[in-house]
Amino acid sequence: MERAAVFDVDGTLVDTNHLHVVTWWEAFRQAGHRVPTHAIHRAVGLGSTDLVAHLLGDDRDKDQDAELSAAHKTLYGQYFDRLPALRDAGRLLRQLDGRGWAVVLATSAGGAELSALLRAIDADDAIRGTASADDVDAGKPAPEPVEHALELAGVPAERAVFVGDTVWDMEAGTRAGVRCVGLLCGGIPRADLTEAGAQAIYDDPAHLLSSLASSPFG
Repeated sequence: MERAAVFDVDGTLVDTNHLHVVTWWEAFRQAGHRVPTHAIHRAVGLGSTDLVAHLLGDDRDKDQDAELSAAHKTLYGQYFDRLPALRDAGRLLRQLDGRGWAVVLATSAGGAELSALLRAIDADDAIRGTASADDVDAGKPAPEPVEHALELAGVPAERAVFVGDTVWDMEAGTRAGVRCVGLLCGGIPRADLTEAGAQAIYDDPAHLLSSLASSPFG
């Protein structure tokens, strides 16, 4: 039976978390909200609607949600042609593919944003499929994105490993019943990832690639 290597994208394979922080901060500022960047950073990884709800609360003007999301999308879109993959991200996916792992992505991104991320990773030949925000009703930390990725791979949870960089990733993977690996390159502290369910932690894709033999992928 095959095994599945499920990967988050933003902050895990592509160095975008702080771009999201800046562009969300500007979107909130334009709409008259003062939201500190450290709070936005901890919310990155949630889908747009969930991120706005997490940061502004349930008593916010919900009619403004779509406007905030659209503003962020426009601001972030300015970077689509130069999103930087993290070191060895593509090599890691190809190495796992070559070792018989079905590589599938589970991301909150969709549409043009997802296309830009895939161009940055430049490893389409190693990617079996993508569970994007367009495919599920609930994003992380709900398990649906990871569960959909497992469906695409045709692999049960006990035969899968999920790699991500946020607490939301670790919670989603844990709820889906998969082993979780955390990466520190998204800027979230090691202790927080461990508490949320990470069974192993590495600095970035390059560190995981160099440690595959002793990792959950070994």
